[in-house]
Amino acid sequence: MKKLILSMLAMSAALSSAGDFRHIVLFQFKASATPEQVKEIETEFAKLPSQIDAIKDFECGKMDNAEVGMNDGLTHAFLVTFKDKADLEKYLPHAAHQAFVAKVKPLLEKALVFDYEAKEK
Repeated sequence: MKKLILSMLAMSAALSSAGDFRHIVLFQFKASATPEQVKEIETEFAKLPSQIDAIKDFECGKMDNAEVGMNDGLTHAFLVTFKDKADLEKYLPHAAHQAFVAKVKPLLEKALVFDYEAKEK
């Protein structure tokens, strides 16, 4: 798990501007979640940037790593970038984000969220 987080931090640091605020979200879906439900969650998360002005950038992907077992069961990664922490604080209570959380929560076995301010290299 530690190695996975460090890899995500390194990747996002390469993409960020100093001062950007990063919100890393990792999901493990329940075994009962259907592929259609998982796809819908991916689609709904990807819609948030068009619904919430505070989001500066967004990317996502599915686990595709030769280091099997290092992901601690987490399979989907989402990286949301904000101009600063204040924009993250606007995003969290936003109605569109809260509706997304209500939709995804019943499908999740596990979630990990990690926030940080990007620093100069």
